[in-house]
Amino acid sequence: MFDIERWQEIFDTIRKNKLRTFLTGLSVASGIFILVILLGFGEGFRNGIAHEFEQDAATSVWVWPGTTTKKYKGLNPGRNIQLTNANYEFSAKLLEDDIQFKSPRIFVRNVSVTYGNEALVYQVQGVSSQFQLIENANMSGGRFLNPQDEKDRAKVAIIGKKIADDVFSKVDNPVGEFIKISGLPFKIVGVFNETEDREEERIYIPMTTAQSTFNGGDRLNNLAYTLPPADNFEEVVSRSIKFKNSLQSYLQQVHTVAPDDTNAIFVWSAMEEAKRYYSLTDNIALFFWFVGICTIIAGVVGVSNIMLIVVRERTKEIGIRKALGAKPWSIVGMILHESIFITAISGFAGLIFSMGLLEFVGPHIEVDYVLNPSVNFTVAISTVFVLVLAGAVAGFFPAWRAANIHTIDALRDE
Repeated sequence: MFDIERWQEIFDTIRKNKLRTFLTGLSVASGIFILVILLGFGEGFRNGIAHEFEQDAATSVWVWPGTTTKKYKGLNPGRNIQLTNANYEFSAKLLEDDIQFKSPRIFVRNVSVTYGNEALVYQVQGVSSQFQLIENANMSGGRFLNPQDEKDRAKVAIIGKKIADDVFSKVDNPVGEFIKISGLPFKIVGVFNETEDREEERIYIPMTTAQSTFNGGDRLNNLAYTLPPADNFEEVVSRSIKFKNSLQSYLQQVHTVAPDDTNAIFVWSAMEEAKRYYSLTDNIALFFWFVGICTIIAGVVGVSNIMLIVVRERTKEIGIRKALGAKPWSIVGMILHESIFITAISGFAGLIFSMGLLEFVGPHIEVDYVLNPSVNFTVAISTVFVLVLAGAVAGFFPAWRAANIHTIDALRDE
């Protein structure tokens, strides 16, 4: 039942202690505000990490050759490792049961690219038809390379959307146009788009064409694979690490590399890297919770202190109430009402302000590894209710003290 007199008493107390009440409320509100903002940025960091890994297939594994740094089996350090078609084909067969998609890659260097009279400064790469699925390249026009292009060593090209926008802005559709690579005409059969502009500054041609036409021999620059997806994250990570170790072991053996020479052959697993980053974000989230909760505790302690002051200032009033027959629990309820009121108003004020700030500012934040900071509303509102409960607990002890003041002592208080 709504008790007007009780609420009038609460407002009178707040009015009498305006400064202390304001500072205590500000402390509580800032605690909720800081906690929500920190949790929001923790989630934004997690979103940013997930966005970075969306650029390639989640289960991708990449191989780069390096330079040996250790003497092994009579061979001196300083040897440059060169991947070959045989490495790709044998590893794909050896680990066939673990592979979903696969593709080699070769960087076509020392070539000129032109469109009409315009020179194009873009990177040319030779890849297989499955490279699109490894890179998560979406086709905005035409098609990607297919196995027949590889078999025929076709002179076809796939260009990035940024190239299409920059170079082919005067034509309705770049598909069907021709570019020249070192004077040889290549027909554009598709346009792809990626999550980053720099990855749209590439021209893909069939790997077989790149090797045979531009003196690539059987040399490769990268090997790329994806593993089949699984429902369990830990299972995918475990399989990815096992695949990575098997692939690295094979390449080290075939290239006579010391097992502990980590600079000779680099094998990178997206899932293994994702686990490291997600573990980091979890630790950051725990730290944010710790900081936010410590701030809230400081506010709750402030509520307890102001209630102690209220009890001290209203000792005589409490004595009169008890002399008139007020029960101890009515005294406790009076103090608790004030404690809960201050905590609830301050907590919801901090929540509304912080949620509003994240809602309006969050989507516009453009920082590396931070994307759309936000917080789950259920978590935020639950935090406020826990705060109100903590405020009630904080107010209970001063209230219990007030309820146990002897009536005669209270009436004597000056």
